[in-house]
Amino acid sequence: MSSTDLFPGAPEHHVTPSVPEPTPEEAGALEDLYANFGRANLIPLWTEIADLMPMVPTPKAVPHVWAWNSLYPLAERAGELVPVGRGGERRAIALANPGLGGTPYATPTLWAAIQYLGGRETAPEHRHSQNAFRFVVEGEGVWTVVNGDPVAMRRGDFLLTPGWNFHGHHNDTDQPMAWIDGLDIPLVHYLDTGFFEYGTERVTDEATPDVSRSERLWAYPGLRPLSGLGRTVNSPIAAYRWEYTDAALRQQLLLEDEGQPATVSQGHAAVRFSNPTTGGDVMPTIRAQFHRLRAGTSTSPLREVGSSVWQVFEGRGEVVLDGVTTAVEKGDLFVVPSWCRWSLNAESEFDLFHFSDAPLVERLHFDRSFAEGDGR
Repeated sequence: MSSTDLFPGAPEHHVTPSVPEPTPEEAGALEDLYANFGRANLIPLWTEIADLMPMVPTPKAVPHVWAWNSLYPLAERAGELVPVGRGGERRAIALANPGLGGTPYATPTLWAAIQYLGGRETAPEHRHSQNAFRFVVEGEGVWTVVNGDPVAMRRGDFLLTPGWNFHGHHNDTDQPMAWIDGLDIPLVHYLDTGFFEYGTERVTDEATPDVSRSERLWAYPGLRPLSGLGRTVNSPIAAYRWEYTDAALRQQLLLEDEGQPATVSQGHAAVRFSNPTTGGDVMPTIRAQFHRLRAGTSTSPLREVGSSVWQVFEGRGEVVLDGVTTAVEKGDLFVVPSWCRWSLNAESEFDLFHFSDAPLVERLHFDRSFAEGDGR
């Protein structure tokens, strides 16, 4: 789709104003002017406007798919060769978007990685300005300890580590475990706002409770402790458990069967993880959602300002990114850059975890979307 499709009458590109050819004297004067600009570390707008102010977003990040059956063996091999401990801190392998010049970023604002922890291993505690989460596509046996609160990690769980919270991980089994990490590392890097601090060499609490303290206090639907009525920047819930996510999606589709308006579109159930103290997103820079499509369901093509990363949790289907269709299955990850045209097709029942920079885009009032068929 071109800019003229979105904005009738708009030119495809910026048009250079028609001006007479300069005389030799004028050409020499202009050459001298531009040389002086360079010496003074100045760049004139009129030579850059097409790149600085495009008709529609033109991200350097490109749509890309990473296959889980390629990622996991590489993480497993790293587990054999690369130790966990001070210095490297984490055995985390970042998704590097091919359009971003070799930086370890999935998008200009989002970092995503597969993290691998071997049996009986401990990743030492530290904290940083960057907001982080973990999502588990398979396995169990690891506890992440956030500010001294041990939080069990199990399949389908979405776990938070907000910025400047001490955290470490310990594996209480003989079996390795892998999950994905999501952070706002690129955003913090570009804003020059990052801080980092080492914590203990292991973790401050090696207990292995089924339910964390934060869940015991906060994770009851519709109920809020009177001891915590203030608004918090980040959600106080350390773990959003799969059984509740699954139940919410299942009930949306059952309500749809009963003729109730419960789903995003026919056959497409979705939920957003939220901060119970504000009703907003779990963290100020990251939105997290979960989608379930019935077998045979397709979503309408959509373009949105802002970027996102998806992981297939279960099932098989296709993702269409700027006209390129790719089959995806359990564990596969893909990136949707800003204003990329994307849609989903479900072969089987199709579950997908999704995170994005939407809170940041919306707070700056840059949000815009275009859904084919309804003119949004």
